[in-house]
Amino acid sequence: MIQDAGVPGVQTGKCAEREDQQCRTAKADQVVSKAEDAGLVYEKDPAIGSVVYPEGGLRAWGVVFGAFLTQFCSYGYLNSFGVYQDYYTRVYMTTYSPSIISWIGSLNGFLIISTGLVGGRLYDRGHCLFLLYGGAFLVIVSLFVLSFAKPNQLYLAFICQGIGVGLGGGMTYVPSLAIVSHYFDKRRSLATSIVTAGSSLGSTVTPIMINNLIAKPGLGFATVTRIHAGLITAILLVGCILMRPRLPPAENHQNLKQCLRKFSKDWAYIVLTAGFALFNWGFFFPIFYLQLAATTHGLDKTFAFYSLVILNACSSVGRISCGLATRATKIEHLAVASAIGCGTIIFAFLSIESAASIVLIGVFYGFFSGVFVAAMAPMTSLVTDDVAELGIRLGISFACSGLGDLTGPPIIGALLTEEYHWWRPAIFAGVNVLAAGVCFGAVGMMVGGRGK
Repeated sequence: MIQDAGVPGVQTGKCAEREDQQCRTAKADQVVSKAEDAGLVYEKDPAIGSVVYPEGGLRAWGVVFGAFLTQFCSYGYLNSFGVYQDYYTRVYMTTYSPSIISWIGSLNGFLIISTGLVGGRLYDRGHCLFLLYGGAFLVIVSLFVLSFAKPNQLYLAFICQGIGVGLGGGMTYVPSLAIVSHYFDKRRSLATSIVTAGSSLGSTVTPIMINNLIAKPGLGFATVTRIHAGLITAILLVGCILMRPRLPPAENHQNLKQCLRKFSKDWAYIVLTAGFALFNWGFFFPIFYLQLAATTHGLDKTFAFYSLVILNACSSVGRISCGLATRATKIEHLAVASAIGCGTIIFAFLSIESAASIVLIGVFYGFFSGVFVAAMAPMTSLVTDDVAELGIRLGISFACSGLGDLTGPPIIGALLTEEYHWWRPAIFAGVNVLAAGVCFGAVGMMVGGRGK
């Protein structure tokens, strides 16, 4: 958005208003001209002299679909790691404990969102396409190399699945969220919810695909991984082609120290980031371990395979519902509700006894966790006064919360042990998620005090 420009000298009445209007219009014309020179086209409202958001249209929704596909391949793959956690623990890497194996998924998650610390700055400087195509290339290469991993070759899975896919997914993650703000303002929460639903679809399709293919005689881990890599290649290619930035990069760039110095005085932003980190400490417990829990509790193997599918399918419902619900309530209220819902369901791991209990955990945790994921970017926008700072704010908050992604699953695996004491990680994860809800509630009160 174009900020109002001051007019030199003392002006009063209609004369001052007219000159101020002319200044704003001229400034908007300069920005539009700069955008057109760079190959970026967008509209300006001549009545107010500021940029107009399309709020829809073929191009805008095409960008949303492209971002949806990108999320399918980044966070959608991460949220499917429960399949690998189960398969590696029981079949492919049996010489390693669940805690050690979980480092693969936790590093993947950490890099996906912490890469945003650099990716957000590059995005704000106009390097959106570099992030998209560079990240896609890294993900594709890493998945094909992963197919050469032999049984108990943890190091190769760690490098390819943890580091390679994590870095590549991280390069595409922030652009896929932030680019929505180029096309939507009033409908931004709805558009963002649709984008994040892509990861739910990815984490629904991937477990079905991997579990069914790897169970077929004669295929094996290598062939299944290459088939999956081919699918990801096609999806990422379409997603990158559809996503195009619309607004020019910000003219004034602050270095990281300046940003940190400025943001360190914003208590609402600090508390929000702390809430993200606490939530992520427990967030992946059901996602990584629900299928393993179903298997170790003696449930039918086929049903256990679909436990993660149920969770991730319901997550997509939660993400889209979050966008629709913002018409009736505030985004901070939805964030608090998601934390309370997820924390409560995590404690249900203490009473898993049947297939019905697994289904209930999958349905309700999937829904509430989907609301949380869809609320992250809008919550960050809520505490961001200048949209030009949104990329770097997302990057910093995601990087800090990524520490929860990195350490949470290994801590949970260590608490679980090879004897499967499920109550220990359930208490750890549940308490942290509920504490995050307190932070989100505090942010709502702080933002309310600002008059937002």
